[in-house]
Amino acid sequence: MPRVLIVDDDTTFCTMLRAWLEKRRFQADSAFSHAGAIDALKSKSYDVILTDLRLPDHDGIDLLRHVKERARDTRVILMTGYADIQTAVTAMKLGAFDYVAKPVIPDEILKLLHEALKPAGAPREKSTPPSPSPPYLRGVSEEATRLHDHLLLVAPTMMTVLVSGESGTGKEYIARRVHETSHRATGPFVAVDCGAIPRELAGSEFFGHVRGSFTGAISDKEGYFTIASGGTLFLDEIGNLPRDVQVQLLRVLEERRVRPVGGQRDVAVDVRVISATNDNLKEAVDAGRFREDLYHRLNEFSLVALPLRERKEDIPLFANHFLDRSTAELEKEVTGFDPLVLEIFQQYRWPGNLREMRNVIKRATLLCTGKFITRDQLPAELWKSVAPPPPPRLPGSRREMERDLIVEVLSRCDNNKTEAARVLQVDRKTLYNKLRAYGLDHAAGE
Repeated sequence: MPRVLIVDDDTTFCTMLRAWLEKRRFQADSAFSHAGAIDALKSKSYDVILTDLRLPDHDGIDLLRHVKERARDTRVILMTGYADIQTAVTAMKLGAFDYVAKPVIPDEILKLLHEALKPAGAPREKSTPPSPSPPYLRGVSEEATRLHDHLLLVAPTMMTVLVSGESGTGKEYIARRVHETSHRATGPFVAVDCGAIPRELAGSEFFGHVRGSFTGAISDKEGYFTIASGGTLFLDEIGNLPRDVQVQLLRVLEERRVRPVGGQRDVAVDVRVISATNDNLKEAVDAGRFREDLYHRLNEFSLVALPLRERKEDIPLFANHFLDRSTAELEKEVTGFDPLVLEIFQQYRWPGNLREMRNVIKRATLLCTGKFITRDQLPAELWKSVAPPPPPRLPGSRREMERDLIVEVLSRCDNNKTEAARVLQVDRKTLYNKLRAYGLDHAAGE
């Protein structure tokens, strides 16, 4: 049974990934720091180490150096949200097997682990971008219906589409739905995170290269445009592309031909391009960070992914969808949510949108020991940031009800008056006056 060590200071992530790997016949251990990983390596050998780049005491590069000095046969895969050229070059020079950008996709990790476990010198499979295909949820709100209608209108065309919206609003899901309802549905859907591609490697990644065109080019490589030929190329976070790469991208969109790095001839490509951004590209154009001609070329048709807080009617639908996925993945028998949890979900602003909701529900499912997820399984910042439901209207004066509400909010906020005033939507002076009026001014301070 292959032995894997997961090193990450996110204990919830470690726990879930470890359980996920163990169900797939891996022997998985976890460590939450560089020091913890060193201790684990003293007592056991591992086939693969999967480590975060940023650790609380050192970093993944230090751990990589340590491993290569003492256990050269152990493969190391780096996980990083900061996938820049220096990290990639340094890691590869030191002997890292590969690196993957966060947030990681379990199926991508599984593929890398299987590759890492092959005997030294065995050929690696052709690298293609991960393309998970979760089901598209239309939603029931008026906004969701309008978005879906526009999506169905543009899907059969060859128009380029720009999907805009805050982080976590499901822009890739929208792009996949456009692809799946288009005439290209049988072709590939290739998703590329433009922010994770090192500038120096962008030409090779997008357009491919020929053997010997630069140091490390040991074989010919197809670029994303060639891989996606006949299908759809999804360019996520398009606003992160450097200006020189923008010029190359515009040429490809205009001419429908690419030239691999080091190549002598152009290659025709048949690709429909969908891009996405959480930035305001018009402002980026005005500031000179993004080419205006490329902006108009990408924005033949626009779709807007609205934040979750602006489509509250869809919250129960998405919550139950993520619960179904979490229970299946974690093999738990959780059947629903306590009514108070649904009330909290409706009031919370969800700054991380659908991605945040998915993570909250997966974590709650893992922690849940009963049939229903309760407030106790939610992160404290979730329910502390929303006003509690009003107390039952039992016999009593309005004054008594207001006093009880203030006591309840103070308790939820750990007697932090500033936080309580924010939840009650009053200023601090008003809250202090009410505390004195109700004889509660003896409560603990900030």
